[in-house]
Amino acid sequence: MAKKQNIITKKSEKFLEKYLNNPSPTGFEAEGQKIWLNYLKPYIDEHFVDSYGSVVGVINPKAKYKVVIEAHADEISWFVHYINPQGFIYLRRNGGSDHQIAPSKRVVIHTDKGLVTGLFGWPAIHTRSPGKEETPKVKNIFLDVGAKDAKEVEKMGIHVGCVVTYPDEFMILNKKWYVGRALDNRAGGFMIAEVARMLKENKVKLPFGLYITNSVQEEIGLRGAQMIAERIKPDVAIVTDVCHCTHTPMLNKIEQGDTAAGKGPAVTYGPAVQNNLLKRIIDTAKENKIDFQRMAASRTTGTDTDAFAYSNCGVPSALISLPLRYMHTTVEMVHKDDVESCIKLIYETLLKIKSGEDFKYL
Repeated sequence: MAKKQNIITKKSEKFLEKYLNNPSPTGFEAEGQKIWLNYLKPYIDEHFVDSYGSVVGVINPKAKYKVVIEAHADEISWFVHYINPQGFIYLRRNGGSDHQIAPSKRVVIHTDKGLVTGLFGWPAIHTRSPGKEETPKVKNIFLDVGAKDAKEVEKMGIHVGCVVTYPDEFMILNKKWYVGRALDNRAGGFMIAEVARMLKENKVKLPFGLYITNSVQEEIGLRGAQMIAERIKPDVAIVTDVCHCTHTPMLNKIEQGDTAAGKGPAVTYGPAVQNNLLKRIIDTAKENKIDFQRMAASRTTGTDTDAFAYSNCGVPSALISLPLRYMHTTVEMVHKDDVESCIKLIYETLLKIKSGEDFKYL
């Protein structure tokens, strides 16, 4: 590294807390994007926002070659789908929301009149028959906002299409774990912003344009990345997302792979990952003594890597993932050491890129 420094500062950790605590559901990412951009602005030369809300900070915008480092900004949520006559509210997923964690969770309903609190109700254990109990499903979980009927619900400003999020907030567990909702993947947005900060503070002059990209709508099909990739037309894309920490109970390593939180970021092998770029990342990790792990993807990575790789007649792309526990719950966990290692790996990799021509296939 250009000079010795702390990777995560107290100031940046405060930004992470503020960024995670702010709701940023798919399709409604604007407020979270404002927080992210406000933090990023001192470290970039310019920025732009596309028509659906993906935000890109640019360093060295006049350079011929363009390198993207990317994360996605959206979090899973729910949509109000049906309000029954008694005032109970049924929902539809907005992204991969987990119906099994819903019962007894508190929620926030976003309306034109402001935020309305509510909760997921569930029949008391005393009223359920052993062996015949219904399990939570999207069709039977419901919200209770304390209304006597549908008319009172509507007077609160709640209507079909209102977005629903969880209010659970950020915390640090045992001084070394970040815990909260939406670490998938605002942890990635945090990490690429930290890379930009380090480049600025270390006065690094890049020989290419760097596009720090926080895409929307990943949780419903990589849509934001598809749009922004066509606008940027990058020569190289390094995407960061989360992967499963498979060292917690009830996970099968034969099916899910062997990746552990606390043992470094994971690099992915797969058709969407360009081999020369992947080799550069691995070589960089070895040279800088950065611990890393390996993963294998099948047809797709399931991340924004796929959107960038197959855009613009093909863009050399790679994926660096942060091991995460309890994905798509309100208590997602990542290890601080992994966050720092991921930031350092992206930073050091950028220092070794000379141009987009570095990764020609043959």
